[in-house]
Amino acid sequence: MAALRSELDGRTVRLRDGRSFLSPTGRLLRFARPPAGVPHQLVAAGSAHPLPGPVPADDVTVVVPVHNRLPALERCLAALTGRDVIVVDDGSADPLAVEDLAPDARIVRRPNGGPAAARNSALPLLHKQFVAFLDSDCVPPADWLELLRGHFADPRVGAVAPRVTGGLRSPLDLGCRPADVRPGAHVAYVPTAALVVRRAALTRFDEALRYGEDVDLVWRMVEQGWTIRYDPRVEVRHEEPAQLSDRLARRFRYGTSAAPLSRRHPGAVTHLVLPPWPTAAVVALLVGRPLVAAGAAAVTYQRLQRHLHDPGASARVTGRAVSGTAQGLGRALAMTGPLAWAAGWRRPQLLGLMALPLVLEQLERRPGADPFRYVGEGLLEQAAYGAGVVAGCVRERTWRPLVPRLRASER
Repeated sequence: MAALRSELDGRTVRLRDGRSFLSPTGRLLRFARPPAGVPHQLVAAGSAHPLPGPVPADDVTVVVPVHNRLPALERCLAALTGRDVIVVDDGSADPLAVEDLAPDARIVRRPNGGPAAARNSALPLLHKQFVAFLDSDCVPPADWLELLRGHFADPRVGAVAPRVTGGLRSPLDLGCRPADVRPGAHVAYVPTAALVVRRAALTRFDEALRYGEDVDLVWRMVEQGWTIRYDPRVEVRHEEPAQLSDRLARRFRYGTSAAPLSRRHPGAVTHLVLPPWPTAAVVALLVGRPLVAAGAAAVTYQRLQRHLHDPGASARVTGRAVSGTAQGLGRALAMTGPLAWAAGWRRPQLLGLMALPLVLEQLERRPGADPFRYVGEGLLEQAAYGAGVVAGCVRERTWRPLVPRLRASER
């Protein structure tokens, strides 16, 4: 690991003494002297991320589950020429057409059972050290496996995901910053639309989950002690539904997975985190009490300063805590859909709060996109997702995903 090139996480704060670092999770790491490069301890703490170069990927098998989608499958397989590929035909209407499109791949046929069952059907055929799961509506770049394969030089790494992009605002697009993946982190999960996994870390997908089976797999690997990495240097194109109604229906279905996931992983599913003093600052601003907001922010600053002894860093982290809390509140409020829109009609600052995270997201991920369309469709998608969360909670008879979590952000 020490020989790998690494870079600091964009949210890691280096203190003015040059030898102390505050990680994105609030962990303070101190070294005896200012390091010349990026110490491996920062990588292990999630404060920095390795940037490995390409390595051969002939020890990777690619598994592509498909149910119909023949034109998409043809594009996907064209990008996998020369790879070891298993195509799982999950009950397609024309199995012979699937076979014709994949003359060089091994074919597994099964009755339709959904993505989890389809991927599980390929597991007995795996004999190489790594497996890449790739959805049939995805098109990867030519060197994607070589670039991602480099991360596995670290024996702790169980899986690596690229960035999945497509359409105006894809729910699979987790942004342009690398990350260690774990519940509650900046990147809490990665989809198996494109994911490379070490076979020693791989367990079967939970076939009882029609949606969220990939989140469950990743979280089980984290619970078992594996490191999961997100590397956005590699972009895989995903075909998004053309109709807004189809995208909203998909977001609703994704939302229904929150409740069953919360039963399998208690405490991992939360849609709102409320650190006390930053929350007080945001609420005070919303009700027009700027002096109270400044006081609450000052408390956050003082609590940080007692540990950091660096006024500039304490101020920067305080600003991030208040901004992050405002964005979290905005996203949670947007999930209530028409209820929030009605409240925003009477109190416009609520509309601004809901739009804030979408505006920042658009500037980071799609700077050239129409901001009004991006925010408008984003609010509709968040409302659809929220409706799915509620529907899933009713079905599972649990309200855990809807309960906010309190957390002090200044440590």
